[in-house]
Amino acid sequence: MFRLAITVSLIALALATACGGGSSGGGSSSAGSSSSSGASGSASASAQGKKVFASAGCKGCHTLKDAGATGSVGPNLDDVKPDTATVKRQVINGGGPMPAFKGKLSNAQIEAVSSYVSSVAGKGS
Repeated sequence: MFRLAITVSLIALALATACGGGSSGGGSSSAGSSSSSGASGSASASAQGKKVFASAGCKGCHTLKDAGATGSVGPNLDDVKPDTATVKRQVINGGGPMPAFKGKLSNAQIEAVSSYVSSVAGKGS
């Protein structure tokens, strides 16, 4: 029983530090700076989404090959291959051990990370 309590405490600590901990809006100043269109615009948007994925702590909980992420607390995004709407809903509202990022990330950051994850999940790099 004691071992279970320690395990639960360690998981809670990992979630607090990896899933959004330490992300006090980091990167929000450049989140909406991509106003390009076409191929360079989508490349820029993908780069921004990848940056948000890393800075928001997503790498600590999820596996996503394109991002070099090997977390195992949350679902393996390469296996799930979620669409943009699903990622956006989960990022905004959270669920299970995942915290909600509404109010922690800007709308532009949420759009960028949702688009990024849905476009690269299952494709690798």
